[in-house]
Amino acid sequence: MERNKKQKTWPAFCLGILLAAALIQAAGWLKGDRLVFPDAGEILRAFFRLLGTGRTWQQIGTTLAHLAEAVAVSAAAGTVLGILQGRSEFLHTLLRPLMTLFRSIPMIVMTVIIMVLTKYDRVPLIATSLMLIPLISEATCEGVRRIDPELIDVYRMNSGFNARVLFQVYLPLMAGYLKQAYINAVGMGIKLTVTTEYLVQTRDSLGKAVYSSAYFNEYQDIYAYALIMILLAVLVSELPGAVSRLAERLKNRSGSQ
Repeated sequence: MERNKKQKTWPAFCLGILLAAALIQAAGWLKGDRLVFPDAGEILRAFFRLLGTGRTWQQIGTTLAHLAEAVAVSAAAGTVLGILQGRSEFLHTLLRPLMTLFRSIPMIVMTVIIMVLTKYDRVPLIATSLMLIPLISEATCEGVRRIDPELIDVYRMNSGFNARVLFQVYLPLMAGYLKQAYINAVGMGIKLTVTTEYLVQTRDSLGKAVYSSAYFNEYQDIYAYALIMILLAVLVSELPGAVSRLAERLKNRSGSQ
């Protein structure tokens, strides 16, 4: 069922890409400036040209490494904080102003503050993590609150809250909330990561590549890098589902044997 649903949404997604290309084309026609709004064909040529160079893949690797580190840190911290907030109304109220601050503060302000406090090479990890923690913690907290109280009472009859209860009761029942939080975190995280890389001029990164393209007025490359980021966000967000389906197939295959 899930596969059929995805097969139905992919054509719409591809049409969305064509719509974005048409809007860029129309903007160039209305503005009369093909430097800032190049043709869709020119953007596609730049896209494939960039993918054909080893330097681009090095930049993608650097950005993905920053993204993976930030998502891992924010997932660990956000999940722990979300569970604690879901189990304690006092803690939820206490941390609400801090979570609101991290969620609403402009990215450039957060980045500048962290640039003053730490080394530049740590800024993409720290800034992105701090912006993603509220997103994950709120989803986790909501997941905890949505758990059927009768299921909680069942485990309380046998033991208190411990690591086994966490992994066998809470996390499976919160799986839907955690999955959606991960998808949102990846989509937002790659934008935040590239933004911080742009601001601190991280070497061999997509953020640095966008800065260089803007400096030399290579706008077709900027749109091409944006397309690369979109594809990366889609692929990375689909990764857990692909791993889960692969594990299920292997389990079914070993069971049938």
